[in-house]
Amino acid sequence: MADRRNRCNQVLLLAYQSFGLVFGDLSISPLYVYKCTFYGGLRHHQTQDTIFGAFSLIFWTITLLSLVKYMVFVLSADDNGEGGIFALYALLCRHARFSLLPNQQAADEEISTYYGSGDATRNLPSSAFKSLIERNKRSKTALLILVLVGTSMVITIGVLTPAISVSSSIDGLVAKTSLNHSTVVMIACALLVGLFVLQHRGTNKVAFLFAPIMILWLLSIATVGVYNIVTWNPSVYKALSPYYIYVFFRDTGVDGWLSLGGILLCITGTEAIFAELGQFTATSIRFAFCCFVYPCLVLQYMGQAAFLSKNFSALPTSFYDSIPGLACMTLAFVTTWLMPLIINFVWNRNIVFSVLFILFFGTIELVFFASALAKIPKGGWITLLLSLFFTCITYVWHYGSRKKYLCDQHNKVPMKSILSLGPSLGIIKVPGMGLIYTELASGVPATFTHFLTNLPAFYQVVVFVCCKTVPIPYVPQKERYLIGRIGPKTYRMYRCIIRAGYKDVNKDGDDFEDELVMSIAEFIQLESEGYGGSNTDRSIDGRLAVVKASNKFGTRLSRSISEANIAGSSRSQTTVTNSKSPVLLRLRAEYEQELPRLSMRRMFQFRPMDTKFRQPQVKEELFDLVNAKDAEVAYIVGHGHVKAKRNSVFVKRLVVNVAYSFLRKNCRSPAVMLNIPHICLIKVGMNYYL
Repeated sequence: MADRRNRCNQVLLLAYQSFGLVFGDLSISPLYVYKCTFYGGLRHHQTQDTIFGAFSLIFWTITLLSLVKYMVFVLSADDNGEGGIFALYALLCRHARFSLLPNQQAADEEISTYYGSGDATRNLPSSAFKSLIERNKRSKTALLILVLVGTSMVITIGVLTPAISVSSSIDGLVAKTSLNHSTVVMIACALLVGLFVLQHRGTNKVAFLFAPIMILWLLSIATVGVYNIVTWNPSVYKALSPYYIYVFFRDTGVDGWLSLGGILLCITGTEAIFAELGQFTATSIRFAFCCFVYPCLVLQYMGQAAFLSKNFSALPTSFYDSIPGLACMTLAFVTTWLMPLIINFVWNRNIVFSVLFILFFGTIELVFFASALAKIPKGGWITLLLSLFFTCITYVWHYGSRKKYLCDQHNKVPMKSILSLGPSLGIIKVPGMGLIYTELASGVPATFTHFLTNLPAFYQVVVFVCCKTVPIPYVPQKERYLIGRIGPKTYRMYRCIIRAGYKDVNKDGDDFEDELVMSIAEFIQLESEGYGGSNTDRSIDGRLAVVKASNKFGTRLSRSISEANIAGSSRSQTTVTNSKSPVLLRLRAEYEQELPRLSMRRMFQFRPMDTKFRQPQVKEELFDLVNAKDAEVAYIVGHGHVKAKRNSVFVKRLVVNVAYSFLRKNCRSPAVMLNIPHICLIKVGMNYYL
């Protein structure tokens, strides 16, 4: 009983917060829906049946698209609680091989959040339709472009909607006061600045701040709606019948069809309900919308219809040409096209249900979409231009990143050639640990051999680190690390794959080196006990094992403050032999004084626990690991530059050499993202020609 009460309280709390974050655009749409609907030729059809028909269209649009489509179907297609178009694409990529980046591993499917609880679709045979899309690269590319277009529409709406919503909210000041339009614009700008300043306070505080405002607003417009119904035309309830939609189009013809762009604005912000799902829960959003938002909006629109049916001259004539009536419809249309794939591939329903879904909702939205196209010459082109710009940026980034990954994969070094060099790899081994960052989840990157070719010396322990994004929102901390061995045990070469979800924040902070060492130590022990990786000493690229590194201090290794720190001496006094020259040691000491965080990284040292090992070489390997960590840790980051060949077509050279190169140079470098100190960083450049 107590648990049930707590769950109810949690739902009510989240529902309350959702008013301040989710339903803002949808709740203020009554400010401009009717004036936009009656902007064009529909102004010449000012009859009661026309007003009732417009309200009937608004009512059934909100009911079918916002209530039925989103509340019933779309909110059920969440990705571990996350919503939005990208979440739908991630769901599809997990349940079918739709991803164009070939970095999937079987071990990723063992993540606890990869499949939903009770999901048995992973063991079902693949359908012919699914196999057709998986084998056809063009189909997967088309699906990706569809997702990018939808994502670009979200960005476009985010650019245009705040200004339009605020301007519409205070537009009444022009008619009710003596303020001119320029003053209203200045007030709108001030409000926008204030709203964006509040963003840094966090979603939780912003939601609590605006929730009572939105609740008061909805109650107010509902009350006004009831007053108008009772005062002006109580018979407006008849317009709930879809018969008035037929009368509307019969009387207005083409003018009525063109007015659908204004009707469409009544669902502005509906997609945001699904996009913001990760901040709340589907239950809380459904409760808030069905029990409060939906009734208040219906009463307000009905009240406006009752008032306008007796006061035709009060129809506003102002219209904002830049209202995004096209961006919203395109975004809803993309969701409608993705949902049948979810129904068939993720929910494992018969394809008939997918066809029925797209026929029903797709037909309705297609009519609205065709009407919205008429707004392109009147300002809708801004929406298309912005969306095209964002789509090009995202696709160029994906195209260049994929080509770079394929080049890395094509140029990776065969393991046999590495192993044929022997445990020393034909180079001079120096004390320390080298962390080689690569995007490859298997094989040896070409940057490693390129480095050895120019400088035939390396650290005694080599770890290939791959930071990889998997198509789930979050990866549990205890399942992030995949550890494996490369070559025989005497080579002291390991592989570490750090998995993160597409909404995970980089958590590899100052404790990363310690967590990595503990994870490898745990793997070594598990391997000796017959769990996880391969037991054969001659394994080429051993199996990877999930290592739960958190809270493992004291299990395999003991961690304590190093003797050098206790004595207050410099790092050069450590008991482990350091290969650096006195000049480099002095420079390092000066750098550590300027960057205390680096000193904190080296503050602790590890030692194997004084326990009995079944195999003596296990303790020896653990000692080699901790000694290498105490001596030096260096980060080797490969910089692969992709360039188009001189004889390539102009478009390819423009995309690769100009657009993608510009994006690469202006994004955060791997060293910054991985929080790597400059004194420990070694960059290796590689050029790839396409």
